[in-house]
Amino acid sequence: MAVYLFAIVFFWTPPHFWALSLLMKGEYERVGVPMLPVVRGEVETRRQILLYAVLLYAVTQLPFCAGGLGAIYLVASLVLGGLFIGGAWLLTQRADRRTALRLYLFSLAYLALLFGAMVADVKL
Repeated sequence: MAVYLFAIVFFWTPPHFWALSLLMKGEYERVGVPMLPVVRGEVETRRQILLYAVLLYAVTQLPFCAGGLGAIYLVASLVLGGLFIGGAWLLTQRADRRTALRLYLFSLAYLALLFGAMVADVKL
């Protein structure tokens, strides 16, 4: 289970921080920090966010598929993952700060709710 937790956080980190980096692109450019939107552009950053959201969705199914967690976790991971992918897709369609901020803030809630579902599943 520890490996699955690591993988979830590992694949959650890029879309979370890249959404933030879209908001802070100007600051990164001014100080010369080579974040993805500065180096590859905003369109590529949005594409990568969507790709990693899909990968994250797949990785979050592993604890259920391996038998480590049950139905409560499965439902939460499916719903939360679908919302994350939907938000990432929306970000590819709307290149604005508001959509990037919403995805960034959702990603914070996503991880907390996903881990909460793990705890709830184990407790019940």
